[in-house]
Amino acid sequence: MSTQLRAMPAGVRLFLLYGLLLLAILGLLLPLIVEQAATMPISAVGVVWMLLLAYAVFTLTLVWQRKQAAWRLALGLATLTLPLVPLLAMAAGLLGAAVALGMAALLFGGLLQPATRAWFTEP
Repeated sequence: MSTQLRAMPAGVRLFLLYGLLLLAILGLLLPLIVEQAATMPISAVGVVWMLLLAYAVFTLTLVWQRKQAAWRLALGLATLTLPLVPLLAMAAGLLGAAVALGMAALLFGGLLQPATRAWFTEP
């Protein structure tokens, strides 16, 4: 396990950090989602949150297992950083937008490296 962690490209490490941060944020917001589900069992917002949670867990699991399908799923999950740019621009101004844009650039730059793509070898 430790040799696999040492051999992991920086783009994969960055993505795993991003994915775990995303799961932590979803976990912190889960009580709000459950509270909403108590008043209305099926809502569009609740379905989207649960799909996002399932997609994030599934993608992180495949990335950890080095599956070939994980690379495209990781790119899909990384696209969540793009709507973050205007949201943080409205909430925190230019500095927030710059942080979100930098995070998106690092994440996509890391995932699009040839070494990162080659790391996903398992069928």
